[in-house]
Amino acid sequence: MSTTEAHTEAPVFDADFVHDLHARYAEIRDTTPVQRLVLPDGAPVWVITRYADVRAALTDPRLSKSADRIREVIAENRPPEAKPRKFEDALFAHMLNMDPPDHTRLRKLVVKAFTNRRVEALRPRVEQITNELLDGMAGGSEVDLLDALAFPLPIQVISELLGVDEERRDDFRAWTNTLLDASDPDAASQAASETAEYLIELIERKRQQPADDLLTALIDSSEDQDRLSDRELISMVFLLLVAGHETTVNLIGNAVLHLLRDPEQWAALRADPDLVTSAVEEVLRFDGPVMHGTFRFTAEPVEVGGVEIPANQVVWVGLASANRDPEQFPEPDLFDVTRNAHGHLAFGHGIHFCLGAQLARLEGQVALRALIERFPNLTAAIALDDAQWRFSTLIHGLQSLPVRPAGD
Repeated sequence: MSTTEAHTEAPVFDADFVHDLHARYAEIRDTTPVQRLVLPDGAPVWVITRYADVRAALTDPRLSKSADRIREVIAENRPPEAKPRKFEDALFAHMLNMDPPDHTRLRKLVVKAFTNRRVEALRPRVEQITNELLDGMAGGSEVDLLDALAFPLPIQVISELLGVDEERRDDFRAWTNTLLDASDPDAASQAASETAEYLIELIERKRQQPADDLLTALIDSSEDQDRLSDRELISMVFLLLVAGHETTVNLIGNAVLHLLRDPEQWAALRADPDLVTSAVEEVLRFDGPVMHGTFRFTAEPVEVGGVEIPANQVVWVGLASANRDPEQFPEPDLFDVTRNAHGHLAFGHGIHFCLGAQLARLEGQVALRALIERFPNLTAAIALDDAQWRFSTLIHGLQSLPVRPAGD
């Protein structure tokens, strides 16, 4: 069997790679179905790049997500000179880091909260929050779209759903940004500790003062049915909070970036706001908020497209690369809000398909429609080619997006 070393030298996945993400992955995808990359600390990771292989990998049980073992694999593959990465155990035991049957047990506890019917019932509240945020934007000649709309909308929705303190939402945003930033492991470890400490306090307070929210329901499940340990409960709340806002923050930010980059697409959506549904799907395909599936490792050697990934290797399933594969999507680098982007993998596939996909879609659709109707002459306040991407190994999102609401 061949390995990717036979194809090309392992590139470094760094901030420059992220800045040119789609071009870099296009080059790799054209060359090989699997590429060995090197992280800034020297640790290797294998990325699967082509649509058919990515879709298959997302359901391949040989690519395990067992939390305890994956930490061992990461440590085993890190160069001796690299500084060890600390993991906050209380945040790591969530269902994205589990295989069946543990994954199945945990997902059952929350899946009912995210059914299509329950998500649709949130629409009036999502619309109300959106309109209030746009009211706030109306008074400014220049605002950061992320601060004004893309962040506060989903964090308020998921916080209300779970029952999280309003006054701690900005703290949680700061912790999450640090945790997902790949450039400062020490800061990430500190943020993880502070996040875990807050969640422990929140859960204890909710035990003392139950409410009609998802967090109380999870606590009741763990106490009445003995199905959620304290460690699992903390990790579950952490996952729901992070996934419940980060996906939508970057969906909205990336959507507005590309709409402003292509005035014809903005005009098409302005002329027919009902296109917002297909527009959101196209954004998810074209520049989705999650670039890779969360860490997996090879429980045994796995062959992908004729390339063998050895056992006990860290693997990224390349969602961003798969969604630009010309074998699946004609003219993949063309952003077209009228495209039928059905089949994109922005939310994954299989048992780990994003639990909150419908909520993210709803929030993205409501936000874009209201934004384009309220501010049809919205313009960028910076040269869009100068927009800076956050350096993360997981999410693909902007650091900021200054805009002028009135378009003047």
